[in-house]
Amino acid sequence: MTVKQLRAFLAVAQTLSFTQACEHLHLSQPALSLAVKGLEESLGGRLLIRTTRSVRLTPEGESLVPLAKRLLADWDNAEEVMRQHFTLQLGRVALAAMPSFACNQLPTALMAFRRRHPRIKVTVHDVINEQVIDMVRHQRVELGIAFEPDASDGLAFTPLFEDRFVAVVPADSPLAEATTVCWAELLRHEFITLQRPSMVRLLLEHELAVQGIELPVAFESHQLVTVGRMVASGLGVSAVPALCRQQMHELGGHCLALTDPVIARPVGVLSPAGRELSVAAQALQEILAATLSSADTCR
Repeated sequence: MTVKQLRAFLAVAQTLSFTQACEHLHLSQPALSLAVKGLEESLGGRLLIRTTRSVRLTPEGESLVPLAKRLLADWDNAEEVMRQHFTLQLGRVALAAMPSFACNQLPTALMAFRRRHPRIKVTVHDVINEQVIDMVRHQRVELGIAFEPDASDGLAFTPLFEDRFVAVVPADSPLAEATTVCWAELLRHEFITLQRPSMVRLLLEHELAVQGIELPVAFESHQLVTVGRMVASGLGVSAVPALCRQQMHELGGHCLALTDPVIARPVGVLSPAGRELSVAAQALQEILAATLSSADTCR
């Protein structure tokens, strides 16, 4: 049973005329007759009784009419819904992003996406870097924004920009008068950072260890907001990805370039390797790339 066969049968059933049904469907009479015959053969019995003067429905044909109407209505609705999905008039996309990106760069990209595709719903999961990777890997979201993972592990990574770590110091600190600070100078002060297993914490410890520098931690927290508030209140200093710079300033801290060593890591879009993205997810990925390529993300 095919949609074409159902349309042919219903057109005849509603008009009780093969001639009128042909005109309605823009089909030749042989094609219409063949479609009805094919439907009858697939269902196992006659649906129409046709004479030289009239066409009438069999009891089975009468039973099929409301079913055919319902099936064709559902089919037409499905066609329209899918057409809206493919033309980005309807849809949904789920994105996971590390908080430092979600509360700083992401809103600008989402605003651009909303202007272009106002009927696409976007769900944002702002979770730590490791959870972003896990959610993409287990396909709980289509896209993730995170630091480049050490192992692809079934994930595709599309770099957006390289993010450098910057120092965060109290606004009234003598360090705030400089434009740059080296790690050796920064670590003379009480250091505040995120708790493990935060990628920020692990990355800092690893990169500094390569230089023979141990990261002395006086205070630690799960949230960057708390870290920023601690620094602003004068408890110590910290180092965060540059994409958090505006957030740190809003919290009352002061950011400056951090050197010796410069610690940087690519940030990009994660998606399941070998899996086709929805049209909505592809459009969002394009907006992210276009927005961030023209933004001052880490300088």
